[in-house]
Amino acid sequence: MDAYTEDQIVAALAELPEWSRLDGRHAIHRGLRFKDFPTAFGFMTAVALEAQRIDHHPDWSNSWSTVEITLTDHTTGGLTKLDFQLAAAIDRHAAAAGGKPARED
Repeated sequence: MDAYTEDQIVAALAELPEWSRLDGRHAIHRGLRFKDFPTAFGFMTAVALEAQRIDHHPDWSNSWSTVEITLTDHTTGGLTKLDFQLAAAIDRHAAAAGGKPARED
C-alpha cells in the first residue's frame, strides 16, 4: 500500500477533525477520555477487534479513563488509507462509548 501524498493527508484529515498530525512524524494522533476504566477498556477492545479485522494496529496507551492513540504505517513509513480507515472506525467507537477529547482547551 502506498503512502498518502501531502494533499491526500490534508483531505483525509479534513474529514477527521478530532485527529491531528504529530510534529516530526508521519503519524496522526487522538486522545480520548471516558467516564471510567471499564468504559475505556471496552472501547479499546472494540478498536482492537476492528484493527485485527483490517490488519492495521494502533500505537496506544491507557491510563485509567484516558486512551492516547497514534496511527502510522510502519511498513511504508508514512500514512496510508488504512490509517484513516482505522481513525474513522475509532471515532465511531469513541462516540458510541461516550469518549471526549482527552484535553479540552
